[in-house]
Amino acid sequence: MRSIRISVLLCCCLAAAIALAQGSRKPGLWEMTTSTTWQQPPMPPGMTAPAGSAFSGAPHTTQICLTQAMIDKYGAPMPQSHGDCQVSNVSIASGSMSADWVCSGQMSGKGTIESHWTEDGHATGKVHFTGTMQMGSRSAPIEWTSGSTSMYKGPDCGSVKPMPMPNGK
Repeated sequence: MRSIRISVLLCCCLAAAIALAQGSRKPGLWEMTTSTTWQQPPMPPGMTAPAGSAFSGAPHTTQICLTQAMIDKYGAPMPQSHGDCQVSNVSIASGSMSADWVCSGQMSGKGTIESHWTEDGHATGKVHFTGTMQMGSRSAPIEWTSGSTSMYKGPDCGSVKPMPMPNGK
């Protein structure tokens, strides 16, 4: 259960990292706050999410290092998922981006990614995912939406390491 919580938290938080792109598309340090709403959590009926868990929906704030390579290829950081997901159909426009996200493995399904940003260093993002999650010997249906807001902090990421680039089609 712990590895599932970690995987879900990583997917949700990092999926929402797409909100980090900004109007001038400067690489550097961003602070992002993400909230996830579970339309269908993978927990058994009647079980509630522990406070602070990936399933609770409580806002989570983190720092992300946006690289020029991420900006060039995707317009924003992409969701991470231990190599089991691929980003495709990336569309980058002035002030926005969108893409599809398809996963297989412990978490299987598909999602949509979008981000909108302004010249003043603010961004919003959204990821919606529908699929299944392997829960021990059973597979549970899941559906979640992550929404994020972020703010540019500066060009130096300091000790914050960039996320690895995801697989892309």
